[in-house]
Formats: sequence, C-alpha cells, structure tokens
Amino acid sequence: MAWPVPTLEVLYEDNHLLVVNKPAGLPTMGLAAGEMTALIAAKEYVRRKYDKPGNVYLGVVSRLDAPVTGVLLLARTSKAASRLAAAFKQRDVDKLYWAVTEKLPATPAARLEHFLRKDERHKKVHVADPAAPDAQQAVLSYRLRATEPPRAWLEVQLETGRKHQIRVQLAASIGPVVGDRKYGSQIPLREGIALHARRLEFEHPIRKTPLVVEAPLPRSWRASGPLRFVAQAAG
Repeated sequence: MAWPVPTLEVLYEDNHLLVVNKPAGLPTMGLAAGEMTALIAAKEYVRRKYDKPGNVYLGVVSRLDAPVTGVLLLARTSKAASRLAAAFKQRDVDKLYWAVTEKLPATPAARLEHFLRKDERHKKVHVADPAAPDAQQAVLSYRLRATEPPRAWLEVQLETGRKHQIRVQLAASIGPVVGDRKYGSQIPLREGIALHARRLEFEHPIRKTPLVVEAPLPRSWRASGPLRFVAQAAG
C-alpha cells in the first residue's frame, strides 16, 4: 500500500464477522482515493492474516463518525452482511454508547425524540420540524452514570440510527458532547470527541446465538482532564 495502514484492535472475529475497536479520527469508509479508512485497514488485516490474493470482501454493517471511537461491526460474507442489515433495520440490535456532555441533564434519565434533517452543504444535521421535507425520526434514551460538574457521563441507548444522531440530540436537549465543535462544544480534546460506541448486542447472523461485543475506553480518555473522571468511575 502507498500509505501507512493503522493496526486495528480486533474485538471479535470468526469466518463470518470481524468486529474492531475504531480509533478516533479514522473514518469508517467513503473517502476519496488515497485516504485511509477503517474499512481499508480492516481489509488489509484480513488480507495479511489469511494471505488472501486479490480483493477482500468486507461489508460495513455499522458506521461510526470519524471522531467517534468504539465497536465497529463488519461482515466477512455477503450472507452475514444482508442478515445483519436486516437486523439493524428491524431494530433487533442493542446499541449502547458512552457520551460526556458539557452540561448536566435536567433529569437523570429520559427518552429523547426529535426529527432530524441533513444539511449536505455544511455536512451537518439539524433538528427539524416533523413536516419538513426529508425529516427523519430519531429516538434515543439516556441515563446518568456520573458527573464532574458541569460535565456529565451518560449511557445512551439508540433506538434509531441516524447520521450524527447522538451528537445532535444531546446538543439540542442537554449540551454538546465534549470536543464536538461541529455542534457547539467549547472544550477541546486532543483526539476525537467524547462519544464511544461501548457495546453491541445482536444475534449471530449464521449461528443464531446471542453475541455481545464491548470496546474498552480509548487510552486518551484516561489521559484527558475533561474525561478522566469517566475512566476513574468505570474502573
């Protein structure tokens, strides 16, 4: 390859699936030629480990924004990819995130519902009127895990999977995610933003058995002043 390939931490692997812990700053996929993505790095890992000639098939099942860390699910076969895509569409996948907001929530737990609309020109997502063209319903639930005022550590459960959903809904209802300047954060972080895809629970697409995959917190959270309290509370 013409550019360095990052080493991905593998959380789970078999003949049908590959689950990695995506680092901050690495887009999942979809960049112009010559730019590194998690998908390219994962394909290179499979190619080298199994000495595969030619193209390696990997289907992206779950996507994470470039500044977000954590569990990234990839399918190694088209059958697994189609079955997992159906499971996500039918909301049969449990998606848990950890987020740190710049402000404390009004209540320790709540269910948030908004309608979101993409702004392709500015590469952002906005809360919109339900009747607005292309507006999509977005639903999540959160509960408070710990605080270091004014910051709050939240456990977020996604019911839908919209672009930038957690970032936009938390910014609109509580406060921006720490480090997320795109949505109003005033606290800088050296790496990414304070949003981590902590856990995925789903049925294995081939074996039909329950599977739970967790991603450890990034080391940068333990070293960062605004986020250190989360690492200390999590143990």
